[in-house]
Amino acid sequence: MSPGLRRLGEPAAAAALGALQTLAFVHTAAWPLPLLTLAALVWRLDASSPRRAALLGGCYGTAGLCAGTWWRDISMHREGGLPAVLAGAAVFALSAALSLYLAAAAALFARWRRGTGTDALLFAALWLLAELARGVVFTGFPWVASGYSQVDAPLAALAPWLGVYGMGAMLAAAAVALVQMVVRTAVQRRWLPAAAVAVLVGAAWLAPRDFTQPAGELSVALLQSNVAQDEKFAAEHMPETLAWVARELRGAQADLVIGPETAVPLLPSQLDDFAPGYWQALQAHFASPGRAALVGVPLGDFERGYTNSVIGLSAAPEYRYDKLHLVPFGEFIPTGFRWFTQMMNIPLGDFARGVLNPPSFAVGAQRVAPNICYEDLFGEELARRFIDPAKAPTLFANISNIGWFGDSSAIPQHLNISRLRTLEFQLPMVRATNTGATAVIDHHGRVTATLPPHFRGVLLAQVQGRQGSTPFAWWASRAGLWPLLAVALALLLLSRRRGA
Repeated sequence: MSPGLRRLGEPAAAAALGALQTLAFVHTAAWPLPLLTLAALVWRLDASSPRRAALLGGCYGTAGLCAGTWWRDISMHREGGLPAVLAGAAVFALSAALSLYLAAAAALFARWRRGTGTDALLFAALWLLAELARGVVFTGFPWVASGYSQVDAPLAALAPWLGVYGMGAMLAAAAVALVQMVVRTAVQRRWLPAAAVAVLVGAAWLAPRDFTQPAGELSVALLQSNVAQDEKFAAEHMPETLAWVARELRGAQADLVIGPETAVPLLPSQLDDFAPGYWQALQAHFASPGRAALVGVPLGDFERGYTNSVIGLSAAPEYRYDKLHLVPFGEFIPTGFRWFTQMMNIPLGDFARGVLNPPSFAVGAQRVAPNICYEDLFGEELARRFIDPAKAPTLFANISNIGWFGDSSAIPQHLNISRLRTLEFQLPMVRATNTGATAVIDHHGRVTATLPPHFRGVLLAQVQGRQGSTPFAWWASRAGLWPLLAVALALLLLSRRRGA
């Protein structure tokens, strides 16, 4: 191949590899793909200058984010009314901007690699720093972080110890180890990095698997309303939607009934215009002992601001949970971008934030911790609820509306994100969604019951609550992601000193 064709072909190949590995975020049986594609990228970084490596890393990351989150185009164009060209450009621009972290990591790897076993430590540290930056800076966008591709892989054994970012770092180390074993046969003791990865994963498998203990069972009814996004806030569809939600909430035979995000899509002050006495009737029904419900509803007004909230109804005083981690552009407007959001039709697009470490909703002996849609991407934020063992959740409840993204890969991706959270905390999670995936996930990340997406119905199931704390929950509740940052910097220092 001529030098010119090679210079064009390598970035295209890196982009293809980045796009290919995103299959594993939907089809978890494809978990080897991220390892193999990352190993192929490392192989080319080994032979690249820092500038060239930055280009290859940026292409890999940009294509991966575009392929993994292309459904953002649906929310902006089809649902939000943004012109198709601008929506596509926005998806690409954000993907490219977020891939600058990976480009920097690739450039530093190309500059600092030594051709020794410490290269695995170096790349793992740089990869970890890049993923932490993408997951935290400017509120973070950790969707398709590499660890989510490993929910059904051997590396999943590390979830209750290291969390999703630690799993990603181990994946990066394994990719370098694979290259050194298969390609770079001149490296002395090239088997050491692979052996270290195998020992760590094996130790996690052999260690006690259950850090949490049974805490009783709860019957749940999970509503999937299946309201198309372009109908959700339309006045002509409102009476039928409200009637179905109220009927299923009152009629479900379960300890806890859960409706999806904005199951009631109106502010309480607006409800009487469509269904007089609606909220009062729900409150009266669930005031009887033994009945409880969580219902997604927007709250507030123009003067005080709006919140994306969940109301808990039971014989106890009314419970309220307000979403803390808001979606940029969809739920809050970043500084300087109001012009962009004004081009789209997004109702109630600038919410106020909820409080840190909110209380759980008590249902019998269970402490149910709600989180709304995008919030279950942030395990370090959910971990705050475990600082006090006496108040720690026994069950997570994710309340979502993925209707903004149509019939896309966002649905199975989000389900696998929830599964990873259950592995980190060894707590079950129930998911009540508008269009899917409504499901019950046990404390080992297994989906035990589910409804098909884009189907209106109610999922009835039994859930076993769990009490206790995993190592990840313990350290993340006290220090957030700072320990991982410290580990990454220590690995970086160690690899540089060893390679010097």
